[in-house]
Amino acid sequence: MTTLTRLPADYVQNPHEVHDLLRAEGPVREVILPHGLKAWLVTRYDEAKIALTDPRVSKNVQTGGHLMAKHSTQTHVRREIEPTLSVHMLNMDPPDHTRLRKLVTKAFTARRIELMRPRVQEIAAELIAKLNDGDEVDLLEAFAFPLPITVICELLGIPIDNRDDFREWSNQLLTFGTPEQVKAAAGAMAGFLFQHVTAIAEAEPNDTFFSALVHADDSGDRLSTEELISMAFLLLVAGHETTVNLIGNAVLSLLKNPEQLQILKDRPELIPASTEEFLRLEGPVNVATFRYTLEPVELGGVTVPADEILMVSLIAANRDPQRYENAGQLDVTRSAQGHVAFGHGIHFCLGAPLARLEFDVALTQLLARFPNLALAAEPETLGWRDSTLIRGLHTLPVRLA
Repeated sequence: MTTLTRLPADYVQNPHEVHDLLRAEGPVREVILPHGLKAWLVTRYDEAKIALTDPRVSKNVQTGGHLMAKHSTQTHVRREIEPTLSVHMLNMDPPDHTRLRKLVTKAFTARRIELMRPRVQEIAAELIAKLNDGDEVDLLEAFAFPLPITVICELLGIPIDNRDDFREWSNQLLTFGTPEQVKAAAGAMAGFLFQHVTAIAEAEPNDTFFSALVHADDSGDRLSTEELISMAFLLLVAGHETTVNLIGNAVLSLLKNPEQLQILKDRPELIPASTEEFLRLEGPVNVATFRYTLEPVELGGVTVPADEILMVSLIAANRDPQRYENAGQLDVTRSAQGHVAFGHGIHFCLGAPLARLEFDVALTQLLARFPNLALAAEPETLGWRDSTLIRGLHTLPVRLA
């Protein structure tokens, strides 16, 4: 019988080392996370793709949410899920997921996203214009956060004045805050979004994205107010968190690998394709969102029993040496196609094209304006956010040049 593995307290500071050890032992291991949750952690690429698509693995929070409490050894991780914020696509299985995805896809088209490129370029240029050579700044605060939060707020028709509130609420909901902090943040977010959705619904339809979503109709089927609030929450949080951390993680990786940075400075036309390598190497999401087994599921010779929480580490799968050669090394010329940083299957991230567009614009403009950008702190002193979901830094101090 394999001994139950308790992950180290500093797991989020260096998950790759832990994943390498677990992956060497098998594709999936029963573990206890630092905050006391017992789960089965998938770390190999092939098994991750299976787990992300197997119909015996559910994402239905309504029927499986109680397993968080059942498998928790510490009371402070037993959170009540805010109903108004939880009825979105990521918490559903077909046919409910199919219905919601179809309605949202009607508004969130590839054409609509590409038409946003000039505006994203304009926002990035405005942010960079405020920065000066010789300054030492937190790149997350000065650039990586305001770019995507401005974009997503404009998409949703939300006043940008609220962005600091959203950042605080989002941080409380995605990291290990106290139950009181989580409840307060969820209530504040839900209350704001209810007022916003109601106002959009009562207004005349226009050609903006969120108006199209509110008024999206498929043969008489429309999103309910609760579904719209939950969808706005998903788009708002996922729409900025992913890009903030993608930009921050990528810039850190480049500054730690100056020869790779030089390649992109010499050949900026490689930046769009290099996005996939940054997503693969240090993606913005560690463990994919909530999943549990409906019945016993066999993954690579390991059987996960029914009613168990199944956690798929996207960053571990993307560093599987059986899938990518020199998987722990940054290579901006690598073809990193097939990575699972945005998930896989029916729950593949709907906003992936927008995140890619924003990252392409951000890195292109940043390196063009500050080609000699440098870290203003030792890499080992940088702290990572206390979250198994999000893979992102607290701060990224840089010197602009």
